[in-house]
Amino acid sequence: MSSNSHNESASLSRRKFLEMLRNAGWAGAAVRSGLLPVGASSLAGAVAVPAFEQISAATSGVSWAHSNGRSAEMYLPETVGAGCAFLDYDNDGWMDIYLVNSGRCDFFDPKPPLRNALYHNNRDGTFTDVTEKAGVAGNGYGMGVAVGDYNADGFPDLYVTQYDHSILYRNNGDGTFTDVTEKAGVAAHGWGTSAVWFDYDNDGRLDLFVCRFVDFNKSKNKFCGNLQTKQRWYCIPSVYEPMPCWLYHNNGDGTFSDVSKESGISKSLAKAWGVVAADINNDGRMDLFVGNDTVANFLFANRGNGKFEEIGLLAGVGYSSFGRARSGMGVDAADYDQDGWIDLFVANVDQEMYSIYHNGKDESFADVAMSTDIGATTRLMSGWGLKFFDYDNDGELDLLLCNGHPDDKVDERTANVKYLEPLLLFHNTGKGFENVSARSGPIFSEALAARGMALGDFNNDGAVDVLVAVNNGAPVLLRNNVGAENHWLGIRLIGKKANIDAVGAKVSYQSGELQRHQFKVGGGSYLSSHDPRMVLGIGKRTKIDWIEIKWPEPSGKIERITEVPLDRYVTIVEGQGIVDTKPDKGTTR
Repeated sequence: MSSNSHNESASLSRRKFLEMLRNAGWAGAAVRSGLLPVGASSLAGAVAVPAFEQISAATSGVSWAHSNGRSAEMYLPETVGAGCAFLDYDNDGWMDIYLVNSGRCDFFDPKPPLRNALYHNNRDGTFTDVTEKAGVAGNGYGMGVAVGDYNADGFPDLYVTQYDHSILYRNNGDGTFTDVTEKAGVAAHGWGTSAVWFDYDNDGRLDLFVCRFVDFNKSKNKFCGNLQTKQRWYCIPSVYEPMPCWLYHNNGDGTFSDVSKESGISKSLAKAWGVVAADINNDGRMDLFVGNDTVANFLFANRGNGKFEEIGLLAGVGYSSFGRARSGMGVDAADYDQDGWIDLFVANVDQEMYSIYHNGKDESFADVAMSTDIGATTRLMSGWGLKFFDYDNDGELDLLLCNGHPDDKVDERTANVKYLEPLLLFHNTGKGFENVSARSGPIFSEALAARGMALGDFNNDGAVDVLVAVNNGAPVLLRNNVGAENHWLGIRLIGKKANIDAVGAKVSYQSGELQRHQFKVGGGSYLSSHDPRMVLGIGKRTKIDWIEIKWPEPSGKIERITEVPLDRYVTIVEGQGIVDTKPDKGTTR
């Protein structure tokens, strides 16, 4: 064998060996311990980087932390917040961060006052706090955030849910926001949780759905705990009365009309935590899947003419397979198996397992969690923020779950159930979901009180990153280190006749033998909002043959684009094709 052949063979052997070590999660340790030759350290360093790497506050500049104001009375809002968002508030092409905090209300008066936080992306992996200048500090006990351009001026606006009223911040386009809640008529007095912007009546304007939790105030706080010892713990929501959610119709003049009653939404009394808007029956109208706690989940089928029908029971998503209401919290919707129909997911509390509902194509769903790793893995866990996304850009939609029990004393009373729980990452193999948490980075070994979770590519490298909101703690910012190893195309859709955010669009694409599609749903996760751009992964293939956008109604237009770049972000405007490309990828590794 020639010297060159021998070196090539040795190199390939080292690569294969290191890849095996990476999959086992100990390549870096092998080098440090001397199990691998020093000459292989550079290669080992490359493969030892975790799939998701936690970025410290010292590195990112995100020094803010959530405070829940935990009290001896154990008011329920203390343990369920809060949310977060990725958004590009100044339209510079880089994702900024918004974080929601607790605040003043009838049971909590923090001194000094607490505030939410808006961090501007400096394009170098760091962020600057611009909350004071922007004017988005919040004015109540914060819960979540929904981002959407409700007035179609090209700048994303913020709807911040709170106990006991919510806020609409209009983006002024100059780095500042104005509180227009009163004028808009969307205060939603009560305990608001998750919210979503979507166009329910296909008039091209973004409407607003707001989840409401139970009938609650300081005077209605219940004692839950040990009557003999007087030890309290956080109540299970079954002791509180359900309340109707809100649906607000966008009037197109900066105001909204409360159509909760006439739409049929308010007929269903909720204890709602999470919501996602998606077209579950392919009829061109956006439906709503709502996760409820101790009452049945809702599936609001949009029947047109401004009317919704609640079909959760009939569809098989309202109750468990044993006919019991569970503790639905975080939710999402995506076509994870690429059969052309949107599937649903809901996370529950311990002893209940999480559910992945496969669409039966007839307004019915089957819970297939037990046939995957997901069922057994989550049996003793409690889930909040969650999202389907293709973290490694191989063309398959994976799943990230954020967990943590709502009762911080559960460890003392229940065996094998913990208040602090790890994140979970499931890789879509094309045949099912595989739990890859153990080999995806140290963060998956950490126990957290995780709540909200947002997805966004903060360094513009095509690998979608993660922001996790932690109850009574600092947020966790995770950089995705593996997505950029495969090829991708990122797209920002701008509707003209369709709603400007293109919520409800379907994007199909082909690369050689790979043909995939993604639906742009509204919302999803828990109390959080996501990077509006879509990332289309193609693995190691080197060309996208075409992409096709089916714009939501009232447009319904189908556009196919054949000249598409790779490994960058593009802006596609309805009727105009690609109007902008970003040739420089992010460099903040």
